[in-house]
Amino acid sequence: MRFHYWFVFLYFISFYANAEDKARVLKIYHDSDYSNHRASANAMKMGLLTALAEVNNQVQGYQLQLVEKDHRGNSNRSLLHIRQFIDDSDALAILGGLHSPPYIKYRNFINENGVLLLIPWAAGGPITRYPDGVNWVYRLSIDDTKAGFTLVEHAKRALKCKSIHTLLENTPWGKSNDKTIRDAAGVNNAPAVTWFNWNTQLNSAKIMIREILQSDADCIVFVGNALEGSHFVNAMLSFPKELQIPIVSHWGITGGNFWSSARTALQQGVVLHFIQSCFSLRNYKRYPRAKATVTSAQALFPAAMKNIEILPAPTGFVHSYDLGRLLISALSNTTLTDDIKHNRAALRDALEQINLPVVGLIKTYEVPFSTWSADNDDAHEALGLADFCMAKYDDDGGVVLLPQLNRKLNDKSVIK
Repeated sequence: MRFHYWFVFLYFISFYANAEDKARVLKIYHDSDYSNHRASANAMKMGLLTALAEVNNQVQGYQLQLVEKDHRGNSNRSLLHIRQFIDDSDALAILGGLHSPPYIKYRNFINENGVLLLIPWAAGGPITRYPDGVNWVYRLSIDDTKAGFTLVEHAKRALKCKSIHTLLENTPWGKSNDKTIRDAAGVNNAPAVTWFNWNTQLNSAKIMIREILQSDADCIVFVGNALEGSHFVNAMLSFPKELQIPIVSHWGITGGNFWSSARTALQQGVVLHFIQSCFSLRNYKRYPRAKATVTSAQALFPAAMKNIEILPAPTGFVHSYDLGRLLISALSNTTLTDDIKHNRAALRDALEQINLPVVGLIKTYEVPFSTWSADNDDAHEALGLADFCMAKYDDDGGVVLLPQLNRKLNDKSVIK
């Protein structure tokens, strides 16, 4: 009989302990493409986890957990994850992935349902610009309302291009870039455009490149991801050297297995420059914060981070780390409760009130976010034109920043 009572006592102790443990967990969903662009997904995951490790993955007694959610590049699967998030009483925020289309397509649903979405990669301009109510989306990444200006400026000034031809992914992401690039080029210099679909293969890429080379184009501005990007670069190599023209690319190519697929073409002289934020892991030893971050990351992920200077999709790590630092800062000014909707809303508000400097890898963030309005449509963008640089791959696959052009960073018309 005493054994029976002792068993019941232990059962209830265990039950309440488990219930308490469950109530003290906060999840961060990572809605990303772990199937086709695994390099970028892993880089983002490791960046955020490195930042969270600095506070021992805890805040106010809650354990912070990252939950992988593989959308496989499918917007409908991304929506499924968003719905799961809404119904999960432990889910605090979603860390977005590489692809812009899901967040453009479902932007209204995200904001109408109070889904706190943090973006370390997807660059589509409309993602952070919700005009009809409280805005729940915050980004620390390239912003396509500005990226096109940097791409066109580099093509014109650094590469002396007179006739730009754009090669754009036929998605909402590509279309948002088309508008920005046209604005950057100017009304009288609108570039010709070729559209391509996801999963475009090498033979189709060769046909498109041949048609561009037969025009008067002297450079290509490319917006696409790693798979298609590698095919276009390899297609360029298939033509005689004297016919080849430079490719100025969006940073989407850096999110997958691009380097290993395009290495031969790049090493044999195909010119490829791409936009990214102004920090390279190639240079981490120069900066105390970066050295400490790399040391921590290598302890957490010894195999993946062994050769961090050639880490695949490196800016995924950099952006997620910096975004994680901002998240921690905002959480320190949030009173958490057992009401997850309250926690999401309080954290959303706290992100707009970070007013103490937060040291990241790219820069020190003074006031990274503010209240969004139509007159302040960069309010949820932590990075701006001054933080965007051009880069290229070194012979070992590491990313090397190119010299920045002197420009009036607050005047987009300077490059028209």
